[in-house]
Amino acid sequence: MATGKKGKATYFNAIMGVALVLFLIGVLGWLLINGRALSRAFKEDLEINVDFHDNVSDESVNRMKAILMKQPFVREARVISKEEAMKMENQMEGGNIVDFLGYNPLFVSIAMKMNEEYVNKDSLEKIKNFMLQSNVVRDVTWQNRVVDKMDSNLKKIGIILGAISFVLLLVAIFLIDNTVRLAMFSNRFIIKTMQMVGATRSFITRPFDLRAFANGLISGSIAVVGLWIVMSFANAQLPELKSLTDTLLLTILIVGILVLGIIISMISTHRSVIKYLKMHIDDLY
Repeated sequence: MATGKKGKATYFNAIMGVALVLFLIGVLGWLLINGRALSRAFKEDLEINVDFHDNVSDESVNRMKAILMKQPFVREARVISKEEAMKMENQMEGGNIVDFLGYNPLFVSIAMKMNEEYVNKDSLEKIKNFMLQSNVVRDVTWQNRVVDKMDSNLKKIGIILGAISFVLLLVAIFLIDNTVRLAMFSNRFIIKTMQMVGATRSFITRPFDLRAFANGLISGSIAVVGLWIVMSFANAQLPELKSLTDTLLLTILIVGILVLGIIISMISTHRSVIKYLKMHIDDLY
């Protein structure tokens, strides 16, 4: 084990170096989690309109709503009367369509919000065909261009962030491994001296492994604190992020940061100790 100010400084630098890399991984992971939550929020906020024929009774509309609420693809549904639809249309157009046409051309409808996995072109087309089998349904509509662009853009963003995450993870493993090995370089003579006085391999490696476990845990904890500060600042600036955060995924990310720091630190330290044990003493200089 390293002793004195030099050893402490070496371990401190290694801990901070590993913590910085883990912090960057944590921030990217958090962005991925929020991106996933934003994708879900956008998709689940999209409304699908089921329009009914003019002669359909309120009882038939309510019966259809009850049927829809039992379907796995429906998250929520509400009935929109002709009058309510006209009011919404007048607000959008900034005029009065009834005054212009002399009658209300709109239909009674049900506005549905879907579960995320069904908001894509293929699923919506299947749902539309299913709905049109009813003789009371006139049409099923949604914003086609919005769905197509949303699907395309979210897939591209997912691929890009996934690729960046993979590359950053490889870089992180490489940097952490090298940081730990450099820290162990200052202990090479202590390791060799212990071997020369008859200490067993397990006896020599045990204190270094324990120190590596502690250093990895400290590095991960520092990274988690840094991530928490970034998240708190972001949530203060954009309060909407709080409602989008997936607590389970965030917990997995935090545990993953701690575990990654511990595992890589221990593996790199153990490899370094074994390496110096196998080296001839003249090669240590």
